[in-house]
Amino acid sequence: MYSHKRVLVALDGSTACEAVLRFLLEIAGPLDMTVLLLHVLEPMPAHVIDGMVVVDDVEARRREAEEYLAPISAALRSQGVDTAWGIRRGRPAEEILASARESGANLIAMATHGRTGLGRVLFGSVAEAVLRHAPVPVFMIREPHLIAAAPAASRKEAVR
Repeated sequence: MYSHKRVLVALDGSTACEAVLRFLLEIAGPLDMTVLLLHVLEPMPAHVIDGMVVVDDVEARRREAEEYLAPISAALRSQGVDTAWGIRRGRPAEEILASARESGANLIAMATHGRTGLGRVLFGSVAEAVLRHAPVPVFMIREPHLIAAAPAASRKEAVR
């Protein structure tokens, strides 16, 4: 019996992260999997622009995240995949791990941006942190050469 029935898919809005959906689409329907899409809103500190303090508009970013996830979820559902989605606010790796535990996911699927060298040191790696601390198996993909060569796709096309 297949044990990975609930798959948490971490999406950050990039086409590279959506690449994992193409692979899941091949197996999710036939294996009767539920795909749980997750987008994490990282806290943004207040900053000054032209002498004015700009505060994070969390509700606007939440609406943008909803507008991002809803069509992806609908496209998956239209292809027979049971799908749900959620938005969390916090540090991405921590929120992905917490969501996996809370949702009962038994697999985490995500893409890695594949930063190396100084970029990895400065920005860290969400994928690496999730991989090290995940309570369940992690399916990870890195596909920068294919993403760079392909024309930009709409959100619905990303899951076809």
